[in-house]
Amino acid sequence: MSKLTGQQIEAERLDGWAYLLGGLQARIHTKDFATGLSVVNAIGAVAEEMNHHPELTLRHTHVDVRLSGHDEHAVTERDILLARAISAVAADAGVRLESSGISRLELALDTPGPDVIAPFWAAVLAMEHLSGPGSGDEVRDPAGVLPTVWFQTSGGGEPRQRWHLDIWLDPAQVEPRIAAALAAGGTLVSDAEAPSFWVLADPEGNRACLCTWQGRD
Repeated sequence: MSKLTGQQIEAERLDGWAYLLGGLQARIHTKDFATGLSVVNAIGAVAEEMNHHPELTLRHTHVDVRLSGHDEHAVTERDILLARAISAVAADAGVRLESSGISRLELALDTPGPDVIAPFWAAVLAMEHLSGPGSGDEVRDPAGVLPTVWFQTSGGGEPRQRWHLDIWLDPAQVEPRIAAALAAGGTLVSDAEAPSFWVLADPEGNRACLCTWQGRD
């Protein structure tokens, strides 16, 4: 089944869902654990019928859902259909589904020698070192629990920042997130690559990027 682009996913108008790092994500606010468990069971029944299974995280007051083709590692039409079915489950349960509060985190390590240090980080984090077309050069958790670590080639001069965060958001959440960061004492370092990403810094100069799917397909 063919992979969908960000523009194609946006055209589906999936209320409450965000396209983040190759998957669809949503948070279902369930208010209590029992309701969340009931919603998870209902989603499980729908997923079994469709033979397409989401990643579910049950918390005390919400359920996080992520959809991505297990073979393609991308969003396909099957994910769109399952997202609509899960939205219907939430509506039937009388609970709220939204994307405004969710994000996905990657850790970026700036280094002049990615091939030298990547095996260390794969070992210490007990994750897989992936490299080559389609994966770049990164360390990824097979279970999908820990953030992916990717390596950005940089110069070796000092001083330099080694680590920075990449926070993936729904495009509609970028402006509010930037406004909140600036109000908290941060600065906007660069928007030259927007809407792909914006670079922010805290009052000490430590940087983070707010990233979206836009400008990448």
